[in-house]
Amino acid sequence: MNLSVQILIALVLSVAVGLGVGPEGLPFINKWIAPIGTIFINFIKMMIVPVVFCSLIVGVTSLGGDSKKLGRISAKTIGLYLVTTAVAIILGFAVAGIIQPGQGLDIAGKVAPKVKEAPTFMQVLVNMVPTNPIDSMAKAQILPIIIFALFVGVGITQVAEKQSKLLMDFFDAAAEVCYKIIAIVMKFAPIGVFALLLPVVCKNGPKVLLPLLSVIMCVAIGCALQCILVYSTLASVGGGISPLKFFRGMSEAMALAFTTCSSAAALPVNMKNCQEKLGLSREVTSFVLPLGCTINMDGTALYMGVCTLFVANAFGVNLTSSDMMMVIFTGTLASIGTAGVPGAGLIMLAMVLQAVQLPMEGLALVAGIDRVLDMFRTTVNITGDGAVCCVVDKSERKHQ
Repeated sequence: MNLSVQILIALVLSVAVGLGVGPEGLPFINKWIAPIGTIFINFIKMMIVPVVFCSLIVGVTSLGGDSKKLGRISAKTIGLYLVTTAVAIILGFAVAGIIQPGQGLDIAGKVAPKVKEAPTFMQVLVNMVPTNPIDSMAKAQILPIIIFALFVGVGITQVAEKQSKLLMDFFDAAAEVCYKIIAIVMKFAPIGVFALLLPVVCKNGPKVLLPLLSVIMCVAIGCALQCILVYSTLASVGGGISPLKFFRGMSEAMALAFTTCSSAAALPVNMKNCQEKLGLSREVTSFVLPLGCTINMDGTALYMGVCTLFVANAFGVNLTSSDMMMVIFTGTLASIGTAGVPGAGLIMLAMVLQAVQLPMEGLALVAGIDRVLDMFRTTVNITGDGAVCCVVDKSERKHQ
């Protein structure tokens, strides 16, 4: 049976069992089932740093020190990510405008949760350059690792041919080993997915979800439309890959992102599948996907559009067209400003609410269901990474 089908069965089974068991069985599940999911995630996380570091070096060295080509790929990648992020916010507004979540909701007694202050754009730039690359690897800080790997790759191309070939062969072999280990780990994905999702379903049963079902429905519909309308168009028109082939190739990474709510956890699988199932080049995937893992937040951007209108409705505030433009502008820039920050979804939402002067208490309305919403938006984030990768890969083939 196909692994994607197995994962889908595990998803359905975890929902059915979780709704049947309910909160009463949560202590047993947290003690005996949830740790299995944690072990699976630890195996995936174990490979994040090695696969990003080795693959990115291989990608840079394969360019042969061509700084012009590296700059061209970077510009196209970041530009596409910003455009898809802005489109996602607009789509979130459109869906929420039709469904109108939050109307008639009782907000008495809601208190805004504490949210970490988002770093400034200049702080993000400073933090991108690692003072200690080993420490950055130990903490799995993706952006500093990307910068270090870029410099190592460029440095390799600048030394004598004998030494450079030796190092290129080493990192090429190391990347292949990483992909083999990921393939082994993914054989246990259905078990890991079941163990990860079961506690979430038990904890957030229908009684908890029904009062805010309109928000969940808006985010889910918006995410589905973003994938079907935007990403399938990018993959087919810009990347020359049929939507069916694209989603089939992305299915394992999407399922993993849905259950883990972590773009980083899905990154190794996404890189492997984009190369093997979608036929994308290693030099493009090894740069575009790790970068997208940190700065591409289409799903979070869509979530911001929905939640901003939801909070406005809940507090009886009418958003003007200029307010909506401010949300689009702020949200697009915030997707880079909060790169790599834990809890980026709530941070970005806090920035947007402040920008349009909506009550910060609105954060409390979505904080309780944030884990559920995170499943949808993370899936969209990594799917967007793959779609942009398809476009960049095809455009680079024209220059060959």
